[in-house]
Amino acid sequence: QLQASGGGLVQPGGSLRLSCAASGRTSSRWVSWFRQAPGKEREFVAATEWNGGHTYYDDSVEGRFTISRDRVENTAYLQVSNLKPADTAVYYCAQGSTIVSGIYQSRNYGYWGQGTLVTVSS
Repeated sequence: QLQASGGGLVQPGGSLRLSCAASGRTSSRWVSWFRQAPGKEREFVAATEWNGGHTYYDDSVEGRFTISRDRVENTAYLQVSNLKPADTAVYYCAQGSTIVSGIYQSRNYGYWGQGTLVTVSS
């Protein structure tokens, strides 16, 4: 199971740290973050390997968001900074073991957290 937390209301330019706690030892290769804004499809945000550390980002968040993981705590994080109103969405964490080219598609993930809402507004 995955438990996402850390969302909230923040002003433009602000920051948050989202957490994704995994229950038990995970055998998945990837832990990733997706987001879904109202009326839009779920989209890829960032991914990292549980054991390898390689990271990938969508162009829209590159340089503003940082994904990391703590293997001992079995928790992944998404530091979101310099937030914009367009970042407003429900953020979901997910686990999967797809090949690298597949990390961008939500259908390749078998385990999902419940989502945490990030609202960017003045």
